[in-house]
Amino acid sequence: MTKQQWFQDLITQLDPSNVKIDEALNLHTMTRMGGIADLFVTPETEDQAAFVVQYSYENDIPLLLLGNGSNMVVRDGGVRGIVLRLENLNKITIVGNKVIAESGADIIDVSRTVAKESLTGLEFACGIPGSIGGAMAMNAGAYGGEVQDVIVQCTVLTPRGEKLVLSKEALELGYRKSVITKKGYYVLSAEFELRPGTQEEIDTKIADLTFQRESKQPLEYPSAGSVFKRPPGYFAGKLIQDSGLQGKGFGGAEVSTKHAGFIVNKNNATATDYISTIEMVKKAVKENFDVELELEVKIVGENQS
Repeated sequence: MTKQQWFQDLITQLDPSNVKIDEALNLHTMTRMGGIADLFVTPETEDQAAFVVQYSYENDIPLLLLGNGSNMVVRDGGVRGIVLRLENLNKITIVGNKVIAESGADIIDVSRTVAKESLTGLEFACGIPGSIGGAMAMNAGAYGGEVQDVIVQCTVLTPRGEKLVLSKEALELGYRKSVITKKGYYVLSAEFELRPGTQEEIDTKIADLTFQRESKQPLEYPSAGSVFKRPPGYFAGKLIQDSGLQGKGFGGAEVSTKHAGFIVNKNNATATDYISTIEMVKKAVKENFDVELELEVKIVGENQS
């Protein structure tokens, strides 16, 4: 089967404007890097998303869920098969102390939406640059809070396109991991339980965390966010800083001079530049401190031929 055939099959259920052939992924990643996707699909409904997942499974077509492209490095050769992005599934619904957010909603938007309703518990997420789907998959956290602190349940698709509702326990949430990544599930929505709070306290906390983020993180340049997980007993950024790597890198990529845990696309970097800089950092930290840095970002796609 060709990608033209995939296109024809998918538009039996999706609008043709939601199925694009040979789409440049640098338009859809926070790093502003990445090659071409054979097919780039943006369903409008959960049923359409299930159809795409089921279709790819039944026809043995590789399927990559992109999220909002914040925690991913796409190689310069692009991605074969179908890239699925659920950006159109972005509804946020508040019922009492609970909020149901669809996969494509940005967790920043969810955090700020519930804050306006005087609900507390998601302030930690006011600066996390990711979608609800990505936040669930990684048990995203910041400033002392994590998704697992407030999650009730999560609705996912299996790799076969079957819908499941997973309880908090079934999600197996840990430090930057979950059953979602382990079993290759696709998040459709998540339900969180929050608490009534004082509007002034919520607003103050969000303002404080926003200031901390903007003053300490290199938001002026494209990046994949925090590149490495926190090694037990250490801080990745401190190890990288103490290795004297800030400002160093390959091509247009460099270790941020503002926060060593970030690698930024400073000047039209390629994914190859970015990945080479990652490898340089890992090697230096291993040599200097005998610590193996583990990636928090996901590297996908093919090298350029």
